[in-house]
Amino acid sequence: MARKSPKGDPVQDAPQVAQAQHAAAGLPAIGHSLRMAQQQMGVRRTALTLLRVNQKDGFDCPGCAWPEPEHRHAAEFCENGAKAVAEEATLRRVTPDFFAAHPVADLATRSGYWLGQQGRLTHPMYLAEGAEHYEPISWERAFDVIAEELAALDTPDESVFYTSGRTSNEAAFLYQLFARELGTNNLPDCSNMCHESSGSALTETIGVGKGSVLLEDLYKSDLIIVAGQNPGTNHPRMLSALEKAKNNGAKIITVNPLPEAGLERFKNPQTPQGMLKGTALTDLFLQIRLGGDQALFRLLNKLILETDGAIDEEFVREHTHGYEEFTEAARGADWDETLAATGLTRESIEEALAMVLASKRTVVCWAMGLTQHKHAVPTIREVVNFLLLRGNIGRPGAGVCPVRGHSNVQGDRTMGIFERPAPAFLDALEKEFGFAPPREHGLDVVRAIEALRDGKAKVFFAMGGNFVAASPDTKVTEAAMRKARLTVHVSTKLNRSHAVTGARALILPTLGRTERDLQGGPKGKGTEQFVTVEDSMGMVHASRGRLEPASPHLLSEPAIVCRLARRVLGPGSATPWEEFEKDYATVRDRIARVIPGFEDFNARVADPAGFTLPHAPRDERRFPTATGKANFTAAPVEFPALPKGRLLLQTLRSHDQYNTTIYGLDDRYRGIKNGRRVVLVNPEDARELSLAEGSYVDLVSEWRDGVERRAPGFRIVHYPTARGCAAAYYPETNVLIPLDATADTSNTPASKSVVVRLEQSGTD
Repeated sequence: MARKSPKGDPVQDAPQVAQAQHAAAGLPAIGHSLRMAQQQMGVRRTALTLLRVNQKDGFDCPGCAWPEPEHRHAAEFCENGAKAVAEEATLRRVTPDFFAAHPVADLATRSGYWLGQQGRLTHPMYLAEGAEHYEPISWERAFDVIAEELAALDTPDESVFYTSGRTSNEAAFLYQLFARELGTNNLPDCSNMCHESSGSALTETIGVGKGSVLLEDLYKSDLIIVAGQNPGTNHPRMLSALEKAKNNGAKIITVNPLPEAGLERFKNPQTPQGMLKGTALTDLFLQIRLGGDQALFRLLNKLILETDGAIDEEFVREHTHGYEEFTEAARGADWDETLAATGLTRESIEEALAMVLASKRTVVCWAMGLTQHKHAVPTIREVVNFLLLRGNIGRPGAGVCPVRGHSNVQGDRTMGIFERPAPAFLDALEKEFGFAPPREHGLDVVRAIEALRDGKAKVFFAMGGNFVAASPDTKVTEAAMRKARLTVHVSTKLNRSHAVTGARALILPTLGRTERDLQGGPKGKGTEQFVTVEDSMGMVHASRGRLEPASPHLLSEPAIVCRLARRVLGPGSATPWEEFEKDYATVRDRIARVIPGFEDFNARVADPAGFTLPHAPRDERRFPTATGKANFTAAPVEFPALPKGRLLLQTLRSHDQYNTTIYGLDDRYRGIKNGRRVVLVNPEDARELSLAEGSYVDLVSEWRDGVERRAPGFRIVHYPTARGCAAAYYPETNVLIPLDATADTSNTPASKSVVVRLEQSGTD
């Protein structure tokens, strides 16, 4: 039975369950988008705002990082983009009166959905040590509080500066500059929790930690493999690109433990044909067991090696290194082991091989389904091996395509948000700004939580995001945050992290992407500014907000960083922080002198379409690795072991969700309505484990430390997952992921392969 919730907070563990859908978008997506937008913004504001999303003279969607095509539709947004915009441009407000009515203890009992629905933050708020309520505070006093705590540290390395993926290039550059001038490389970011495995694998193998394809490459490809990704919910505009590729003759192989509606059929809401019939996207569905991807690609590589004429011998000879060691490992791939690891049939793998061999131009796309396993980095290296064998990097219509999540997460990393900066980047900073940046590596997300837990970090500053809800091992993370002397969150809206605080806490409200940014004069009288972002394919373009700010008390992210830096660093800093705050073009001038690829930044970003950053493997077939060539790699095949009576759990998003932001309580494509505490289990597994449809269980993760991690009160939903696998939504299931259950090399939380047992719930 369902549990009780605080007043006004809907129950989330008693959903209605219907049949899953087999097509995405279409009329329902349009209706849902407009309904949610109008609820938040009203009719007129909805029309004015949505028509600016992803337009050349508008603002970049605050949702995903999928690139925009050159020729754009008047409605260049998806359903989830409309939800993201509506939540930011909402007319609802969280004022000081709200905080007076809701003590922090009450906020801590609320769901993320309820917190997000309250609206935009309007004033800087301060929680004094021992206080029960946040109270309004002036910006000047807020910066004083931060300066006091930073000055009291024994070393700058006792501070942590986290960044979410929505931060602009300008704000990110200033943020890392401030942290490094302060004296620390503790710059963890959301990449640590998602595509760090991709960056680690790609940097080693091709020399650039980013994807090598542009949108045009997808359109030119013969074969697109989409592995461990659900575009229909997480990157919906990608479906349009896949549809165009299909219309140009491409085949699509989907590799995923769950069937996903968007990859079955896409009903393009921008065309009459799409609305009525749609396009079947997937030609071959490989329903793989969680964590079996490395084994699959290893066997495909063996089969390619055994096929006469299948290898691009000239490319391998001229552009690669490590081929012999790789081939020795690949030839050892075993059919029985692969079938056990993947749960696939021999016939389906042979069908995939035939499609691979028939393709001259192959793209492999992936997301969290590949990156969040212990063996994620070797898995992605094996994908690179697969592409290198047939010369599919540096060829039009071919390449690696890690699909990034948040809108500027790739740009933040390009701007220097990284705990392990390259020496060349630090050299450039030192030359440009005249200070010696720290050289020791800093803390990533997992190590930052450990440092807070162990008392080695005492100040936590977050530029955006919802760190507490996004991080693994929820109880450990929350206890760690509560040990801090000060927690600071730059935010547009209320979230869980504001209710899990250090001894003192600040909430600093900031402008959103949709809002006009005036600087260099009295309020409402300054010069209009714009910011820039980098999409998932390395395109940089401007973003200009058009709406009036939600409150006159908001500051932009660049302004917050600049004012904080002036207060903390004082007159001893030679960096022109006041100039940077007044005119973001001056920031871009400095970026142009520090970061390769941004030369003449201001002039080039004036092009409404933006510009493409250089990518040596794609542009020149030049591989800036340690060997000077693309590196084949060899690693033992790994896949998760599954004890008897247990299931392998992956955490995932619902369709009414983006990262930790919960827009609603439905997952329309999976047939779930009015609830989130569900666990999707294969009906055959459910029968073997005596798990009746609609019964309630506790999810209990099992890890080598022997600590019991429990997520209570989940309704069983019979669903066609891969055998032995289950799925449930995060952040509700982040509590199950041990802090030290991470990917080798990248240290990314292994959220896609959690061994769990399901116990009958005591919920009543």
